Amino acid sequence: MPIGLFALALGGFGIGLTEFGIVGLLPEVAADTGVSESVAGFLVSGYALSVAFGAVALSAAVIRMDRKKVLVGLMLLFILGNLISAVAPGYGILLAGRIVAALCHGAFFGIGAVVAADMVGQSRQGGAIALMFGGLTLSNVLGVPFGTLLGQQLGWRATFWVITALGVVTMIGIQALVPSAPAPQDTHLQRELAAFRRPQVWVSLAVSTLAFAAVIGPFTYVAFTLTDETGFATSALPWLLVLFGVGTFIGNYVGGRAADHNLDRTLMTALAVLTVVLGVFALLVDSKPAAVVLLLLMGTVGLSAAPGLQVRIMVYAPDAPTVASGANIAAFNIGNAIGAWIGGLTIAAGLGLASPLWVGAALAVGGVGALLVGAALPREATAAPAAPAEDAPSALARQSESAG
Repeated sequence: MPIGLFALALGGFGIGLTEFGIVGLLPEVAADTGVSESVAGFLVSGYALSVAFGAVALSAAVIRMDRKKVLVGLMLLFILGNLISAVAPGYGILLAGRIVAALCHGAFFGIGAVVAADMVGQSRQGGAIALMFGGLTLSNVLGVPFGTLLGQQLGWRATFWVITALGVVTMIGIQALVPSAPAPQDTHLQRELAAFRRPQVWVSLAVSTLAFAAVIGPFTYVAFTLTDETGFATSALPWLLVLFGVGTFIGNYVGGRAADHNLDRTLMTALAVLTVVLGVFALLVDSKPAAVVLLLLMGTVGLSAAPGLQVRIMVYAPDAPTVASGANIAAFNIGNAIGAWIGGLTIAAGLGLASPLWVGAALAVGGVGALLVGAALPREATAAPAAPAEDAPSALARQSESAG
């Protein structure tokens, strides 16, 4: 794999740490800023909504710019947002910093996925995208537990100082290692927006929304669930989050490989198994041994769909890679916000800190239903002439033939 992919993966690591690093620190942040559990959850859902806005708006705004320069600029925005969070005197400024940092998230992964696909041969694009997203999953294995431990020992602001420094290193790495990636001369926003006339594109966005809502909703409140419902000590949270992170790393790798062979079957299997895992977790939440195993499985199954979800929209919108990829990242994060929001509602309604697990299971069932709708629709990958090879790799189009 080209070394530039590792610079993109490092960016994914930093962004993943920003997005999910707050989860293990929500109890400390809530106590320090004097807000409730459900209000603290807005630091996750608010971030996700900002990601969704940035994914579409920024991707559209920079559609004709050199993609490498765009990625460097997005990392500058990332650094600024995390710096604001690091110096935040209270909840409001912290939320503002989260929103600023989140603006770069969707466009980075959307544009980064296109750049990653262009950097490798046509038969390795699923693996290249999985490698870039591997930074995101690795942040769950190492970054989030480390950030939680650091925040518990030195205060939650210390975690954001580390993330800020990581952003600087990432920006330098992209500048040095990622090749120039000019946008094709015939790239036009109106042309890319035409891809959204295709039903399969909307199916892809719906599945992405429901899949991420199903896993991130429960994960948002997992620190409260494991301490208040399962009975683990707060000091055990970093090591428990390692289990979830290990699962996401395994799931991302396996899911990326599987998606290269049979796309929709991989997604269907992942969501069906996730439904079972979340339901069993909710039933056995009082058991520490069961919680340990199910937390690992939740990460493995939940994130195994991520590479396939990104590939799927590129299959059905090969002539609109930038905006379609950005829209899919937006869908991921709209799902994050929906899952966290509904989970917060069930907790506020007095249904218990395990209730987000049941919400996640229901959302996963919805994802299966959306895939079934997609299976009944026409399978054509394009509704317009394909873009040049660098933007609409034939390998992606070939995958659509085996998507069912």
